[in-house]
Amino acid sequence: MDIMELATTSDHSSIVSMNLFVALLCGCIVIGHLLEESRWINESITALIIGLCTGVVILLLSKGKSSHLLVFSEDLFFIYLLPPIIFNAGFQVKKKQFFRNVITITLFGAVGTLVSWAVISLGATQFFSRMDFGDFDIGDYLAIGAIFSATDSVCTLQVLHQDETPLLYSLVFGEGVVNDATSVVLFNAIQSFDVSKIDPTIALHFIGNFLYLFFASTALGVIAGLLCAYIIKKLYFGRHSTDREVALMMLMAYLSYTLAELFYLSGILTVFFCGIVMSHYTWHNVTESSRITTKHAFATLSFVAEIFIFLYVGMDALDIEKWRFVSDSPGTSVAVSSILLGLVLLGRAAFVFPLSFLSNLAKKSANEKITFNEQVIIWWAGLIRGAVSMALAYNKFTSLGHTHLQGNAIMITSTITLVLFSTMVFGLLTKPLISFLLPPLKRSTSVASSDPNSPKSLSVPLLGHQQDSEILLSGQDIPRPSSIRMLLTTPTHTVHCLWRKFDNTFMRPVFGGRGFVPVLPGSPTERNQT
Repeated sequence: MDIMELATTSDHSSIVSMNLFVALLCGCIVIGHLLEESRWINESITALIIGLCTGVVILLLSKGKSSHLLVFSEDLFFIYLLPPIIFNAGFQVKKKQFFRNVITITLFGAVGTLVSWAVISLGATQFFSRMDFGDFDIGDYLAIGAIFSATDSVCTLQVLHQDETPLLYSLVFGEGVVNDATSVVLFNAIQSFDVSKIDPTIALHFIGNFLYLFFASTALGVIAGLLCAYIIKKLYFGRHSTDREVALMMLMAYLSYTLAELFYLSGILTVFFCGIVMSHYTWHNVTESSRITTKHAFATLSFVAEIFIFLYVGMDALDIEKWRFVSDSPGTSVAVSSILLGLVLLGRAAFVFPLSFLSNLAKKSANEKITFNEQVIIWWAGLIRGAVSMALAYNKFTSLGHTHLQGNAIMITSTITLVLFSTMVFGLLTKPLISFLLPPLKRSTSVASSDPNSPKSLSVPLLGHQQDSEILLSGQDIPRPSSIRMLLTTPTHTVHCLWRKFDNTFMRPVFGGRGFVPVLPGSPTERNQT
């Protein structure tokens, strides 16, 4: 009977915790709506503040025993919360803008992350080894570099707006996706390799593993999206139930992520490209009601997951167990946090400005180059650290959310401090910084899309040829260059022309898409034609 009573009490406590947490989520949404017009506060910061306040209240009510309702789990973050956020970003992203800047995005996301990792790891090795606050080896210092190289694409995407600053959004978001994948790969590689014996063979093996991960993850996401498009196009579930269409899209998207994790690939890259393929093919094969439903359902799931993450990070910041370990040496904790902040600033600057310079060298037109003001915004927006860093830090320095070593506790509290400071300070100042460095007259003119056949709005790119923008918006065929010289001077037009020809000839007849939806009884195409 005692065991049954204990189980019942535990279940009731879990129910109470979930009720309070859901109520807090509702409060974040309401307060975020009331602060919609604020140029300083975004929903991430609102959730953090509410989480901090809630943590203080729980800490007082529990008499200093606990400050949170749920125990942080990196599995909860990577398996349940991150997939809808990344998938919706791929589903809603402006594909032309993203792929136009894919080289710069890859430079920032892959090469830049490696540069930042090297700077942070080297700095941590030099400073922390002299402070002697924990028994760390070279593998721990390299892991610290990977942990704090991960930018927070969730908060950054809330700061920037896809229609107001399409190029900056494209670069920061694209970098965030590749950065998260690169950081996680680096972290896992460091955990699995014997870093005490670094030689050229291991370095080559690591590079090969990264390339395999990137291309295999991308291919898996594309295959999953194409398979879903083919099934829906051939079977056309909408004749009987639109619910099945929506359910299949959601489950296939999540299946792509879980399969990537099953095969030790990057679920982030997989689900992102799955979202792009589904928005290009699958979304046009479903009924009109399913299009509206999926568009808002994916956005809603992403929104709730983002709020959930920042609300919990705010509550976990006051976990008394971790702070009790550092209470004997508060100066050390402050010093570690300050050093990490300085290394993050330096590591980001070490690649944003040099790689922007290299990217500008390849641009023929001055309008396509990244200006210094835009480089400052890219550098600033990527300073924010969030749930990815938290999850990796917990994976490295805790066991089931708990830590019993002072050095590990200092690293956890320093991570929490850096996440809070970067999100609150850098997040608060990003909007006014963009307004100052990019006045409204210098921003692109956004054009709201009235076409219901697109899951996203159209906008003129911030940087690019005016002729290119007009052609893309008008939907006309892009003229193919008539000479090798034109091919070299206008590669974007040529690649887009070749892709559209291939897409219209081979892909859309098989997998569907805009203009290739089958005419079946009860389908939207049949009703429009009658």
